[in-house]
Amino acid sequence: MSLAMRLQNLRTAKRQSLQTVADAIGASKAHIWELEKGTAKNPSIELVRKLADHFEVSIASLVGEKPDEDSDDEHLLVMYRDLKSLDHQDRLVLGDIIKGMQNRRSGR
Repeated sequence: MSLAMRLQNLRTAKRQSLQTVADAIGASKAHIWELEKGTAKNPSIELVRKLADHFEVSIASLVGEKPDEDSDDEHLLVMYRDLKSLDHQDRLVLGDIIKGMQNRRSGR
């Protein structure tokens, strides 16, 4: 699947307008439309990064370097991005929960 198709699929899946995406990443609506239609060639890495961040996918997934977009790695990347938005204390609590689950699983 091409970058153009991925962008359009991600945008429509999130029920976002071209303008919403453009505003979120600091690009023009026309440029997003050109990217979705495949007429804009070689977008900058900065623009691709902003699009990946906006849609919460990896750059590799967005540009088609990763065949399985629903893989565990992709899910972990989304979880990591979510963790970064938490404050330090909440991250510590989640760390303790994870350690407890690992200990329970290993029988400690």
